[in-house]
Amino acid sequence: MTHTHADEPFVPAHVQIPEISAAAVLLGIALSVVMGAANAYLGLYAGMTVSASIPAAVISMAILRGVFRRGTILENNIVQTMASTGESLAAGIVFTVPALVLVGAWQDFRFIPTTLIALLGGLLGIVFMVPMRRALIVERRDLTYPEGLACAEVLVTGERGGSGVLAIGLGMITGTVFKILVSGVRLVKETVESATAAAGRALYIGADMSPALMAVGYIVNLQVAALITLGGVIAWWIVLPLLGGVPAGSSPLEAAGSLWSSHIRFVGVGAMVVGGVSSIWNVRQGLIAGITGLRRPRPITAGDSAILRTEQNIPLLALMAIFGLSTVGTFLFYDAVLAQVHLAAIMTIIMVVVAFLFVAVATYIAGLVGSSNSPVSGMTICALLVASGVLLAMGIRGESAILASLSVAGVVCCATCTAGDIAQDLKTGVLVGATPAKQQWMEMVGAVIPAFFFAPALSLLHHAYGIGTGAPGSLRAPQAVLFASLVQGFFGDKGLPWDMLGIGVGIGVGLLLVNWILGRAGSPFRAHIMPVAVGIYLPMSLDVPILLGGLLRHIVGKTRAPSQAGHDRGVLFGSGIIAGEAIMGILLAIPICLKPGLLPDLGGRGGLSLALFAAVLVGYWVMAKGSRERPAA
Repeated sequence: MTHTHADEPFVPAHVQIPEISAAAVLLGIALSVVMGAANAYLGLYAGMTVSASIPAAVISMAILRGVFRRGTILENNIVQTMASTGESLAAGIVFTVPALVLVGAWQDFRFIPTTLIALLGGLLGIVFMVPMRRALIVERRDLTYPEGLACAEVLVTGERGGSGVLAIGLGMITGTVFKILVSGVRLVKETVESATAAAGRALYIGADMSPALMAVGYIVNLQVAALITLGGVIAWWIVLPLLGGVPAGSSPLEAAGSLWSSHIRFVGVGAMVVGGVSSIWNVRQGLIAGITGLRRPRPITAGDSAILRTEQNIPLLALMAIFGLSTVGTFLFYDAVLAQVHLAAIMTIIMVVVAFLFVAVATYIAGLVGSSNSPVSGMTICALLVASGVLLAMGIRGESAILASLSVAGVVCCATCTAGDIAQDLKTGVLVGATPAKQQWMEMVGAVIPAFFFAPALSLLHHAYGIGTGAPGSLRAPQAVLFASLVQGFFGDKGLPWDMLGIGVGIGVGLLLVNWILGRAGSPFRAHIMPVAVGIYLPMSLDVPILLGGLLRHIVGKTRAPSQAGHDRGVLFGSGIIAGEAIMGILLAIPICLKPGLLPDLGGRGGLSLALFAAVLVGYWVMAKGSRERPAA
């Protein structure tokens, strides 16, 4: 940021301006629910989520300043903090909880257990994160927290008169219209795909016609999009043809989908385990140094006049009380679910230890490479493996073991996802001069309120489209399907394709070697494991629009002068597309559930899908180019 000295925030510590107001809190709650629902839909659809911080900051500035003619930079920061907390919690829920329905442990998304998983995981993520703020965010200059830095630039630019709400609005209209055409009247075909048998082997090609997926690629940038596509190429164009042929009487398309579902996805699991373990190992020294720094005496309480406003955290006593209540609540939840006190106690201990470790790792990695490259899925699989291993050692199998392992994974995943995103928000707070304690309290509000909306939203989506069913037009929920397959393999009669897991481990080790070589050569391109693993377990049709979005951002970036992320209207346009498509998907689920057949079916056409997708591509180009000459603030 160029506005002030590196050590001085935009709003100095001695300056007192409004930070928490009724308007900011109400807007923050509304956006946390909306962004949480949107990211829940995106996570079920694409197996990925995106940060809500920048669009929430822009919307906040537009409403508080444009409509109410008030609102400080710190109020806008509170709004984006709350919104991003709800968004991050969505990832933890949709990656794990649907597995409980898929394995048959639940017949539908149960309100109280789903709410408790989100609530307890979110609160523990915040409680574990707060004491690490100074050690890992303020003092570690090697941890840049890129999304936090970008959001701070957006807030500062908005304070000086910048605007981007039009881009978000146009994006929301685009996403809304497209979703109506796809799921509302079914005029547009959602996926254009084909497969053929060559030398008896299935060869697949296809693309989802979703602007939201292209927006994901644009937001995460070309490097991540290319790595995701590399994973798809490995799975669908290398492993798939090598594994088996097309059975007699089966179509190549059905054979390809069946083989990917039953075997190839587990290659991604093996790579994820390597990614999760290697991530923990790679950050061990910095992590130990950061956690060790917690032992040094320094003020943590709020309200002491001797402590600078920008150094005031939630009082330690309050943190301990929330931790105690959350831990007891987790034990009571596990006891109610499992009906075995000793098993609930063991699972609670495992959850607390693993969650604390992974919260610290997620925070450190978010500072190094950003939340997009954080190996949340890999760490959640590691948590699932730990819980499953303990249960197997105790001789516990069956439905109680499945419930226990998935419940632990769900809380850990929510805590890990929340912590990584909160770290970015607290970094934004450091740069703009927020009061940490106020951010932290509002993060808790942003975790508690949305938690009550996930179960109804998931149930609605499940009844309208189907979650993880594999049917055309269903929400694929790739992570949840994987977790369901894993626990069924551990505790059921199906077993696991260990050969596929071994291939995935080999691919992960190979990527580690390639990444090490690229690092030694000083290459700006790095072979991160997690995006490749994500690409392996995603249907390849999702990879194509993601790659297109990444390519578009790269091409547009080459034609304009360097600028901060907040000046790229393409990012805001893409965020609007995601929100519009996701929210309309949830709204359309209501009439679909109430009266099947109520909405007309005009018959999807592949040509029209391609034409509309091309139109959105052009619109993206124009929107992104529109910020080409904007000067840096």
